[in-house]
Amino acid sequence: MPAKKSAPFDLSVWVNAQAKAVDRALDMFLPKPSAKPATIHKAMRYSLFAGGKRMRPALVLAAAEACGGKADEAMPLACAVECIHTYSLIHDDLPAMDNDDFRRGKPTNHKVFGEGIAVLAGDALLTQAFEIAAQCRTWPRYDLRAVILDLAVASGSLQLIAGQVADLEGEGKGLSVPQLRYIHERKTSALLCCSVRLGGMSANCTPAQLKALTDFGYHVGLAFQVIDDILDVTQTSETLGKTAGKDVATQKATYPRLVGLEKSKRIARELTDKAFAALKPFKGRAVALEALAKYLLERDR
Repeated sequence: MPAKKSAPFDLSVWVNAQAKAVDRALDMFLPKPSAKPATIHKAMRYSLFAGGKRMRPALVLAAAEACGGKADEAMPLACAVECIHTYSLIHDDLPAMDNDDFRRGKPTNHKVFGEGIAVLAGDALLTQAFEIAAQCRTWPRYDLRAVILDLAVASGSLQLIAGQVADLEGEGKGLSVPQLRYIHERKTSALLCCSVRLGGMSANCTPAQLKALTDFGYHVGLAFQVIDDILDVTQTSETLGKTAGKDVATQKATYPRLVGLEKSKRIARELTDKAFAALKPFKGRAVALEALAKYLLERDR
C-alpha cells in the first residue's frame, strides 16, 4: 500500500490552538483581577485579553518547533513577549503618543481606565514580562542571563523604545527611506526578531540556527510594518479594529507616502522572500514559521 500522505498544514487551526494555550498560560502567570490593587490588574488584563492575534507568541512557539523544541519550555518566553507587546500598544495609544481611541475594535486602555492607570498598566506589563521570563528553564547553550539579555535589549532604549522616539520626533517631518527603515527596524522588527530568537533558544538551537532565525525575524518584522503602513491607507477602521488613515492625518512618514503604494507592496514581497530564504537551513522543518510569514504578508488587518 502507498504511504499515507500527511494532512496539509492548517495555519488557522495551529494559530488558534497556540493562542488558546498562550491565553491559559498568561492567565496563570498574571495576578488575578481581584488582587489588590484590583484596578491595575483589571487594566493589565483588559488590554492583554482584548483579542490580539498572538502573533509574537506564535513566532516563539513556531521557532521552538522548527528547532525540535517543546512548546511548554518555550511558553514562558512566548508569554513574556506578548506582555511587552501589549505594554507598548497601551503606551502607543496614549494622547501623548499616537492618541488612539480604539485598539482591536475596543476602546483603548486610557479611554476605559484613564491615562494614569494606562501608563501604570503598561509599566506593570513590562515588568511582568521579565518576571515571567525569569521562570523559564535554562539550556546548555543558553542560560537565563542570555535569555533575559536578549529580551531586555530588544525592548530597551536602543531598539523598541528607540523606534518609538524616532517615530515621535519624525512626525510631520520629511524623513528619508533610511530614516523610516530605522524606525521600523526598532519599533516593530526588534521584538518580532527577538520572538523567534527566544523560541530557538528554548530549543537549545545551534548558532547556525539562531543566525537563520535572526535573519528571518528581521525581514519578517520589516515586512510586517510595511504591510501595516499599506493597510492604513487601504482598509477601513472596522476592518483594522483601530483608526484607519491616522498616518495620513498626522503626516506620519510611511512607505506608501515616501515611495508609493505599488513600490511598498514590492518592498514587502522582497522582504518576505528574504525571510523565506533564511529558513532554508531548516530543510522543511519550519512549516509553521513559513506559514506565519505568508500570512503576515497577505493579511488584510
